[in-house]
Amino acid sequence: MSALPDPATHAFRKDLADVALAGRVIASHYAEPLLRHIGFETALRDAPSPTASVIVTISASDTFRMLDCSLGWGWGYAGGLVGYVEVESIGA
Repeated sequence: MSALPDPATHAFRKDLADVALAGRVIASHYAEPLLRHIGFETALRDAPSPTASVIVTISASDTFRMLDCSLGWGWGYAGGLVGYVEVESIGA
């Protein structure tokens, strides 16, 4: 049996995973990420909370591939790293 992909660089949770990981991870649902751009510099965090640890700072106009958006937070990946950003920082 193979090991799971690294969750820091591969977007998967028990309830949701990037469709690209279908067959590699088990999740309740799989989704195609929505391509978004960051509107202003923001933190990519390890949890959906303003006090959660910052993984990296994302610059304005950087690409964010969003898989989930709820309770004011977007979950997805940017620059190859998975985490949460405040929804207000996400543009179209």
